[in-house]
Amino acid sequence: MTSLSAHANPISSVDVLAPIFKASGDPLRLEILRVLRRDTFGVLELSQLFDMRQSGMSHHLKVMHKAGLVEPQREGNAIFYRRPLHLDNDKPTDLTICQIFEAVDRAPLPVHLQEKIESIRNQRADQSQAFFSRHSEQFREQQELIAAFDLYAVPVADMIRKRTRKSQWQTALEIGPGEGGFLPVLSELSEHVVALDNSRDMLAKAARTCIDERLDNVDLIEGVTDTLLARGDAFDLVVANMVLHHVPSPADIFLDAAALMNNGGCLVVSDLCRHDQNWAKDNCGDLWLGFEPEELTAWAVAAGLKAGEQLFIGLRNGFQVQVREFWKTQLPLR
Repeated sequence: MTSLSAHANPISSVDVLAPIFKASGDPLRLEILRVLRRDTFGVLELSQLFDMRQSGMSHHLKVMHKAGLVEPQREGNAIFYRRPLHLDNDKPTDLTICQIFEAVDRAPLPVHLQEKIESIRNQRADQSQAFFSRHSEQFREQQELIAAFDLYAVPVADMIRKRTRKSQWQTALEIGPGEGGFLPVLSELSEHVVALDNSRDMLAKAARTCIDERLDNVDLIEGVTDTLLARGDAFDLVVANMVLHHVPSPADIFLDAAALMNNGGCLVVSDLCRHDQNWAKDNCGDLWLGFEPEELTAWAVAAGLKAGEQLFIGLRNGFQVQVREFWKTQLPLR
């Protein structure tokens, strides 16, 4: 004979699932979940995407947050929203949320939403590019308000050199080389190096570094990762040093890097861990206040990359830098 207590947990589980289905049982909310698949958006940006008042969007987000479908993320004075990072498939609620995400992700976004998302990304990119155009002469000083170059460049170089014994980096790409401080390392370790930046002013500084250091195997390209994808370039090693917090869609860097990498290639990223020092936005042109390690891992996995070694560096000013490597072992998921 089955006891009553044996049925207690399943009944309780069904009860806790009801708010999730209720919160997701709205076409608009399902569309919100779809656009949050890879990107993090502010309330105003989501209102812009769906042509609705901020108060209405805030209500939907509040309901979804209460049900665990989204989670808030403070960026300076604004609140952004993303899908939850920490989901446990052994919990009925989290498993249900994952299944909802999988279901809505099966269908591609409508063209009009894709165009609006691209418009928002362009606005973010313009904001970042304008900052570096205004402050190119003070680039190093601005960046070292947070982290001195050697504090992250040396560990990144050490990580790459350690792997060089097993891997041959015939071609390397640095995304966002800044003044070109890391290019001598890549020039030494790789036969051919491409330095990609969307700031002409910063590329001019990188060009001066190449001349001064006599780096004759480095090509400087003005553009974004789409520029290289269109050219059909392929690399064994991709490096992004303190770049992600400046780009409009960090998740797309992982997707594009994976698409640009040869099988067996490696992506090495150094960037800030999540922090609450809002002054970095105004003083350093940051779009994002760092990232949780789980965010980088999730973006990498979605791009078909496997996480490898990781290193965390604590700084005296309260910041923490993460140095991560990700390997291409399968085709990227687009």
